Amino acid sequence: MPYSVIPPYMLRNIIDHCSGAPQDSARRTLTHVQQLMAEHNRPNIGVATSPPGTVLRAIYDAENTQNLPGTLIRDEGQPTNGDVAAEEAWNYLGITYDFYWQTFKRNSLDNKGLKLDGTVHYGKAYQNAFWNGQQMVFGDGDGVIFNRFTIALDVVAHELTHGVTETEAGLVYFQQSGALNESMSDVFGSLVKQFHLKQSADQADWIIGEGLLAKGIHGRGLRSMSAPGTAYDDPQLGKDPQPADMTHYIETRDDNGGVHLNSGIPNRAFYLAAKALGGFAWELAGQAWYDTLCDKALPQDADFSTFARFTIEHGGKRFNRSVAEAIQSAWQQVGVT
Repeated sequence: MPYSVIPPYMLRNIIDHCSGAPQDSARRTLTHVQQLMAEHNRPNIGVATSPPGTVLRAIYDAENTQNLPGTLIRDEGQPTNGDVAAEEAWNYLGITYDFYWQTFKRNSLDNKGLKLDGTVHYGKAYQNAFWNGQQMVFGDGDGVIFNRFTIALDVVAHELTHGVTETEAGLVYFQQSGALNESMSDVFGSLVKQFHLKQSADQADWIIGEGLLAKGIHGRGLRSMSAPGTAYDDPQLGKDPQPADMTHYIETRDDNGGVHLNSGIPNRAFYLAAKALGGFAWELAGQAWYDTLCDKALPQDADFSTFARFTIEHGGKRFNRSVAEAIQSAWQQVGVT
């Protein structure tokens, strides 16, 4: 199924608390997101692939329509056309590819050199970005609540990571396994940004979507991995509803059983593990999470405690007992045993 970065509850808050253009944009976007969630991914058939270590990209322009992929504006080896959204999408697709290759020797999302296609200027004031199983799609935002969706590297990497999770673990997009699916995208989205900025776990901001909220909106981004529930508090957006531990776990039918809500719990567990282990977060905690994602024994409907057990085992197997203990302690701190 297609995965979008802005959860339905954020769009509903905008519809409830705004008027005029932002409300209209949110209403159109929410309708589209609901249609997307009912769709199945389109398989990649006969797509060009790149040799290991070499990214292959293309950027298209939807010209404010919802026709995909749109007009091809840049192919690998061609110069930029000066469009800022196209330039950001191009660079961030490349940076995400480089992270997975340099860190895990992974050749693109499917590990088979999948070409990375992105479409910019999708829809009119479209308040979202999504991965549809074939490509990345970016709206321009409405300029009042959201800036353009190519602005945040971790948002681009978040969406692309859904392709990695799909290929490796196929985590069912519902309740706890769905929240883990979302959390994987936040974890590796944040790691791509940290890798690019050469930041240690201590230096990183652990905010997903920094720069995405427009000027005047009271918030730092979409989610906080270090302190879930504190990313934003704004009259138009509402307050960040993410729980930080199992005591505040949210039982709901909305949002596929709270996949964007309860992802705050495994997000914080990763943050706590990375902080405890120190250094660059992708080297120890990130590797244990990646090994877990690629473990064919991980059930597709894994709950938090099952996933936690796998990360502890992989931390110990690849590194040592003290790494495993740091990971175990992180999960215990968020109430996952």
